[in-house]
Amino acid sequence: MFQAIVRFAVTKKLFVGLTTLFLLAGGIYAMLTLPVDAVPDITNNQVQIVTVSPTLAPQEVEQLITFPIEVAMSNIMNVEEIRSVSRFGLSVVTVVFKESVPILDARQLINEQIQTVAGEIPTELGMPEMMPITTGLGEIYQYTLDVAPGYEDKYDAMELRTIQDWIVKRQLSGIPGIVEINSFGGYLKQYEVAVDPDALYSLNITISDVFDALSRNNQNTGGSYIEKVNRAYYIRSEGMISSLDDIRQIVVTNRGGIPIHISDVGTVKFGSAKRFGAMTRDGKGECVGGIAMMLKGANANVVTKELEARVEKIQKMLPEGVTISPYLNRSELVSRNISTVIRNLIEGAIIVFVVLIVFLGNARAGLIVASVIPLAMLFAFILMRIFGVSANLMSLGAIDFGIVVDGSIVIVEGILAHLFSQSNLGRTLSRKQMDAQVIAGAGNVVRSATFAVIIILIVFFPILTLTGIEGKYFTPMAKTLVFCIIGALLLSLTYVPMMSSLFLSHHISSKPSFADRFFAWLNRIYQKCLAVCLRFSWATVVAAVAAFAASLMLFTRLGAEFIPTLDEGDFAMQMALPAGSSLSRSINVSERAEKILMDNFPEIKHVVAKIGTAEVPTDPMAVEDADVMIVMKPFEEWTSASSRAELVEKMKASLDTIPDVEFNFSQPIQLRFNELMTGAKADIAIKLYGEDMAELYSKAKEAAKYVEQVPGASDVLVEQAMGLPQLVVNYNRAKIARYGINIEELNSIIRAAYAGETAGTVFENERRFDLVVRLDQQKVADLNLDRLFIRTAEGIQIPVSEVATIDLVNGPLQINRDATKRRVVIGVNVRDADIQQVVADIRQTLEKNVKLNPGYYFEYGGQFENLQNAIRTLLVVIPVALMLILLLLFFAFKSITYTLVVFSTVPLSIIGGILALWLRGLPFSISAGVGFIALFGVAVLNGILMINHFNDLRNMTPYHLSTRRIITRGTHHLLRPVFLTGLVASLGFIPMAIAKTAGAEVQRPLATVVIGGLFVSTLLTLFVVPVFYKLVRSANVLKRKPFLRKFLPFVVVPMLMLPLNGYSQQTVTLDEAVEMAIENHPQLKSAEAAIQRTKAMRGESWKLTPTTVDYSFGQLNGIERKDREISITQSVGSLLTPFYKNALVRRQTETGTHYKELVRREIIAEVKRAWSYYLYTQELCNLYADQNALAAELQRTSELRYEQGDITRLERSMSATMAADMRNKLFQAQEEHKVAAARLQWVCYSSTPVVPADSVLTRFIPVAEVSTELQRSYFESQVREAEARTRIEKSRFFPEFSVGYQRQNILPDKGLNAYVVGASFPIFFNTQRSRIRQAKADAYIARNNAEINMRDMNNRITELQANLRRYDESLRYYTGSALTEAATLIRDAKVQLANSETTIAEYIMSINTALEIRRGYIETLNQYNIAALEYELYR
Repeated sequence: MFQAIVRFAVTKKLFVGLTTLFLLAGGIYAMLTLPVDAVPDITNNQVQIVTVSPTLAPQEVEQLITFPIEVAMSNIMNVEEIRSVSRFGLSVVTVVFKESVPILDARQLINEQIQTVAGEIPTELGMPEMMPITTGLGEIYQYTLDVAPGYEDKYDAMELRTIQDWIVKRQLSGIPGIVEINSFGGYLKQYEVAVDPDALYSLNITISDVFDALSRNNQNTGGSYIEKVNRAYYIRSEGMISSLDDIRQIVVTNRGGIPIHISDVGTVKFGSAKRFGAMTRDGKGECVGGIAMMLKGANANVVTKELEARVEKIQKMLPEGVTISPYLNRSELVSRNISTVIRNLIEGAIIVFVVLIVFLGNARAGLIVASVIPLAMLFAFILMRIFGVSANLMSLGAIDFGIVVDGSIVIVEGILAHLFSQSNLGRTLSRKQMDAQVIAGAGNVVRSATFAVIIILIVFFPILTLTGIEGKYFTPMAKTLVFCIIGALLLSLTYVPMMSSLFLSHHISSKPSFADRFFAWLNRIYQKCLAVCLRFSWATVVAAVAAFAASLMLFTRLGAEFIPTLDEGDFAMQMALPAGSSLSRSINVSERAEKILMDNFPEIKHVVAKIGTAEVPTDPMAVEDADVMIVMKPFEEWTSASSRAELVEKMKASLDTIPDVEFNFSQPIQLRFNELMTGAKADIAIKLYGEDMAELYSKAKEAAKYVEQVPGASDVLVEQAMGLPQLVVNYNRAKIARYGINIEELNSIIRAAYAGETAGTVFENERRFDLVVRLDQQKVADLNLDRLFIRTAEGIQIPVSEVATIDLVNGPLQINRDATKRRVVIGVNVRDADIQQVVADIRQTLEKNVKLNPGYYFEYGGQFENLQNAIRTLLVVIPVALMLILLLLFFAFKSITYTLVVFSTVPLSIIGGILALWLRGLPFSISAGVGFIALFGVAVLNGILMINHFNDLRNMTPYHLSTRRIITRGTHHLLRPVFLTGLVASLGFIPMAIAKTAGAEVQRPLATVVIGGLFVSTLLTLFVVPVFYKLVRSANVLKRKPFLRKFLPFVVVPMLMLPLNGYSQQTVTLDEAVEMAIENHPQLKSAEAAIQRTKAMRGESWKLTPTTVDYSFGQLNGIERKDREISITQSVGSLLTPFYKNALVRRQTETGTHYKELVRREIIAEVKRAWSYYLYTQELCNLYADQNALAAELQRTSELRYEQGDITRLERSMSATMAADMRNKLFQAQEEHKVAAARLQWVCYSSTPVVPADSVLTRFIPVAEVSTELQRSYFESQVREAEARTRIEKSRFFPEFSVGYQRQNILPDKGLNAYVVGASFPIFFNTQRSRIRQAKADAYIARNNAEINMRDMNNRITELQANLRRYDESLRYYTGSALTEAATLIRDAKVQLANSETTIAEYIMSINTALEIRRGYIETLNQYNIAALEYELYR
């Protein structure tokens, strides 16, 4: 088929040429209209529900608003996560949906639930609203309104905020792709009536009266129309308030015919709403600004350009002296990243082009292959446009033109090899001859090249199945690369042969080129090295396997991270003040921090702080928190530091002068992603769950102290959860009842007095402002209930303090909930370390040092959670990719042997990838994992070419060639294409590997893996694959020659029977002895077999009875006696019992697993006991050998002294008796030592004697803590097993079903079919009830046995602890003084005996005393070890 495509392309050149032109035009159009962004949008599929209730504390927000919303949202399908934040006056509930749910459908479901829950939330507490459809990449344009010098007095913060809301925001809101303009900073203008409480009291007026008067005097109406002389005059009244004077003239009430105006009871002025946020810039004070939020899925490049154009128009509309000053523009980051990608692509294309020109040895062929690069890229642009893939750092950043043109290189090399064959040298070919040569040359390699490219394609398909963040990151990359490779494959089958036929020289020159001479020289070296490898085939294989094993060990030292941090160019700093800090203090601190940064670091262009919450509160910060955007100049202009990490440390050091403030550094997009994805603005989110907020905050603070000590953990920050000072008004319900008032009226007065109550709206043309009533803040600066009055049922005004009191308490600052549980987050950023190791250290530190109450527990989120999910996905995706490679290789070769030979290039490529990461000091990340997947496909290509060429050589020759000859001849021709494909593919990634510009951090691990992997893989493939091929062919020869198989046993068996000297015994360490026992012990194997046997019982769960087949004939139902009937019946049993049987199997498997672990522990303890016993008997032998030597010396001395008459016969007899006793004890000890040696060999299940490497008996250190969890689990598992049997017996009361089929011939009717479904019900229950009672009794017995066993085990542990204490005290006595005294006793006795200063009896007594001390020490040490080993069983 592929040869037919090549033939069509060569013969139909015009068609292929026109198609290429269409591709060129369509690709250019797609490239110009393709959406462009910096990075893929990885925000999960979420909807935020915000409820603003300015007067509620966090407890009430959680109870009255957040909790009802969470309950309503939990009923929605396809919801993955629900989390919420409840803080003063604000509730934010985030609902995360599965990625498959369209965002509009999700919002519709949310909206329906909001309508349902709205009835449960009182209207005065706020209305839940959905936030705009935006993402972590949504904040694309941020700006402030600047006032020119000299205009500062004209435009205050309120006036600037009005300009922002009613001019700038309105004009920017109409841009396609902009979903919201979020205003920040300044004062929200209001028409305010500041009521004087003294005037209210003196005039007997309440705030409610003022509120009612304003509401009734601020409205328009119409009076229809009247007709007058053929004209209609429409009637309209104007009663709306339009100025402050209108408000002042409104009458509240009349006192004795004298009107009391609003101006009589308060001051009418322009005011502002209570602020929960502010904005400062460059240390110059407060400012007003806005954030343009982009619609999810919009084209960032187009939207930012439209924004910039619209801002230029708005500049002309603004009042004189006011300008829009952008400080953060996404287009700058997009431009930097895309320029990085374009530069890498251009540099890679140039490198590939140069390499092709130089090493193909034919400039025209190099140009043909190089021309595939732009055409394949344009083809990819077309498909990217069709499938909605945007151009960004990830989608374009991983394209390697070396991989793209691999197929074209193989085909062009095949054409050139055929053209420059010996038969064509010196000829000038005609057009037809040239076409024939091109078709023949391409046809030789097209199948191999196509299969290789298809395999490269296939390995990228599993990447398309990635989900979550890693899917959003790497799926665009895989799609683009697949599109590009598909385009290159189609071009290599059509365009390349056509262009080769047209443009390659028809004159075949015999003069060798530079490339020919280079490869001839390289081939000579290669053939010599290959000959050595073929000569030492097994050594080569062992070396390759050893290198692979070493690389896997090296892999464990690399560390891991989720995705390398993208350098965005700017910084985002989080500022956190102590809980309860005021907005004014936050503003002062932010100004001070901005001034420090601007003065000390000339690299900084702007510093903008956003304090608290914006008008659209998607980020629910408190007034003591601030997000500070630090906009940097280009890196080339930096002078204070040479790296980002160094600059961060210097900035933190400079900010340390500000007391009681914590600063945490990140990046704008990274900060936004972390906050939206995990609810925490940090790389690692340590989540502490529990119930009581005070306890949660206390434990979080304690844990943070330990986390700060972990290497690599920086910016450790506990979110402010407690410390909000609250003035709580407590009502006296008895007095309220006495005065005939209610709590609603009291709440309304307090709310209106301090928060303010909206009494209507004031219009200034199109602008609208709230009309608010509140007490004069100068006169009620403190919460003084004596200044507030309420009218009783009798019309008398009383102070609110009469029915209420005030308490000052510290309450929760905010209440975070995750999956409907309260939690506090400890945010940790990782710097100069891999995130996985840092989390492991943190987990270990917290488990060791922080003790939590029941119901409280830690979980780890943030990037670490994403990393774990990604690793789990890769553990599925990578094996799938490998299996697909194996499958395709098998289809290509139709031989499992050759498939495995080619597949061997995969582990060979892993060696280079791991080594390259290690040499560059890069941790394993998801980028590197995707690089390995890409590497697998490319690495297989060379193996396919090599094996296919070897087989073609074997098949094309009429005579038989030896394997060695085939390898020599084949590798001579293969060196160039293998070398070129590997070189071009790896060199194409070099610009990405060494780039240091924006976005290079993500590309660097991927490029490093591919370069290192291809370099080592190409090198090893050239040597190892021929060796494997030789070994495979040798194995085939052995199969074909039966005489070798016949005489092989006669050669091998005598060799096996040769004596093996030097292996009579083996010296092992304790760990080796334990490993030997575990490997060989039959009891452990039996336990494992029991588990497998139990698992095999699953097949018995559904036990079907034998099928019943009946055949009847005769007179059945008809009038004749020739009726026939056949019936088939099958009982399927109970439908419920199999499930309970499966449950029993699971319980039995669990019990077996616990039993296997108990057996393993017992085996280890038994080996250690035998080890200790061996050393104990050895010590006894040494002891009695020493004593025997002393006794023999004493006997010899006694004989001499007796002959001299110095001692009596009795003393001589005592010496002889002692010597005989010592000889006997030594013999007994030696025999016991032999038993100990046999026991050690037996417990190790060794075929040869085992000798410990240790020579001295030492103490086994007992475990520090005892846990009976395993034993308890084993006993409880036995109980659950008995309970499972009870459930099985109970299930037998359920009916059993049967199905059947009948076919009858009842003459004259034939072929009557019937289907039978039956059910059998147990009617007599006695037998089954008896079985159930037995099963319940067994379960009861099992529970009792478990309790007894646990009690016995606890008693035994207590006994062992007491024994260990006793033996430890004894050993302390022996080592402290007794052993020293024994040695002194023997030494002094020997001296005194030599000097005849002591009697024989005294000497023997001294020696026996020393013997008893030494023996007592050895015995005690042995008993201690036995107790310690038994104690170890309960670890």
